[in-house]
Amino acid sequence: MTALDTLDLPTGPVTLHRATRKDLPELVALLADDVLGREREAEDLAPYARALEAVDRDPAHLLLAARDGDGHLVATAQLTLLPSLSRGGATRLQIEAVRVAGLARGGGLGTALMTWALDWGREHGASLAQLTTDRSRPDAHRFYDRLGFIPSHVGFKRPL
Repeated sequence: MTALDTLDLPTGPVTLHRATRKDLPELVALLADDVLGREREAEDLAPYARALEAVDRDPAHLLLAARDGDGHLVATAQLTLLPSLSRGGATRLQIEAVRVAGLARGGGLGTALMTWALDWGREHGASLAQLTTDRSRPDAHRFYDRLGFIPSHVGFKRPL
């Protein structure tokens, strides 16, 4: 596991790395550790392993795993670069599946992780960052508002 960067926080350093198959059980547990995730995530890791392999094959994707000084997984986010014809051919940074472990919240990790993600997007040519968050997550909405995100669109999803 090669570190991409280290976030120096008042609570201690957090190391960011590209997620690996070894991280999968903890990543899935982190995704499942909330009201919505409990209903959406599954115990079978095979589909997650296939998804991780697809993410790894495409250089436009980065699935982050963040570990504290004791080696505990404390956060994750998936970053995707989307080339677009709109906005003058702009590249967009799509940020998804942002999670910070409950015990790691309130210490600045979420803000540091998002700041790092935005910098990564800029470094890779993105001129716009976008994300979606469920309507039932008012704490997340306040967090993204504080970071300068504007609720500018209405999103729609449909199972296939």
